[in-house]
Amino acid sequence: MDYIEFIGFAAAILTTAAFLPQVFKTWQTKDVSGLSLPMLIMFFVGVALWLVYALFINSPSMIAANAITIISAFLLIYFKVKYN
Repeated sequence: MDYIEFIGFAAAILTTAAFLPQVFKTWQTKDVSGLSLPMLIMFFVGVALWLVYALFINSPSMIAANAITIISAFLLIYFKVKYN
């Protein structure tokens, strides 16, 4: 693994890990009042496009980060719809 991809994996771990506490807190409290559904949908579509881009350029760090983040974003959308 070259140093550029290492930087990518470090960024992927940090940005993805930063999102997970929100998913856990929302799941635990079922409080979705602070979540904006339009923002979550735009974020989900953006992450999906980043994932497609990562697949085209074959970037393992971007693929991993966006695959995990898209699941997290989907869960928040699901929680928003279910608990609203």
